[in-house]
Parts: sequence; C-alpha cells; structure tokens
Amino acid sequence: MNNPSAQGGRGPSQRQLRVGEHIRRILSETLQRAEIHDPDLNRMSITVGEVRVTPDLKIATAFVLPLGGEGQDDLITLLARNKGELRRIVGKKAGLRFAPDLRFRLDDTFDRMDATRALFERDEVRRDLDDDGDDK
Repeated sequence: MNNPSAQGGRGPSQRQLRVGEHIRRILSETLQRAEIHDPDLNRMSITVGEVRVTPDLKIATAFVLPLGGEGQDDLITLLARNKGELRRIVGKKAGLRFAPDLRFRLDDTFDRMDATRALFERDEVRRDLDDDGDDK
C-alpha cells in the first residue's frame, strides 16, 4: 500500500483507490489491445494487478507481471522505455488534470501468497494453530 506515515497512519483515500483502479483498467486495456508502438512490448501478455497513486495523484505505481511469469526483467525495461506513450494515453483517457508519472514494479503478490501458504503447511505452524483451537 501507500506509505501510511505520509498520510498520518491512514491508508489510501477513496479518491486514490478510485483513480488507481481507473488507471489500472486503462493500462490493462491499452496493453491488451497492443496500442503501443513497440512490437517487443506488444508480443507480451501483461497482467496489471494493481496501481497505487500518491495522495497528490502525481505518481502512479503499476504492479505488473507477464503472463506465465517469463520475461519479467524485459517487461520492466520495455514498460520504462514506453513510459511516455503510456502516460500520454493514461492522461487522455483518465480525465485527470495532469497525467501522473508512471512507475512500474513487478507484482510479487502471488509469490507472497505462495510463501504464506508454504508457511502454513509447516508442521510446527500447523501444530501451533491446532493448539490455539484447543484452548477455547
């Protein structure tokens, strides 16, 4: 999420969430339809899992992952190379006064879910969880 200390300990505002989701949809559709003038980027199937925007809406960080997980390093490079065109498209379609600066990061949500799932499968964790249920 956004840095809670920058917002007084609160999470993102409704406006940030709404704008982030709107930008996520725009990026997803743009990349799916291969609207970018870069054949290398257009060859990739890309998932845009989330977009987080700063409170002032000046920076939007898109969390992306190539379908199948292959080509992750190339993906960030290609998106950075086409950042200007993507920003122009987002600015045009989002209806915001200013187009946010786009930043791209690999989406590690699935990796974290796998790690959490593996943690819960460990014998000592299962034993601790079972013990907690017996105390009640």
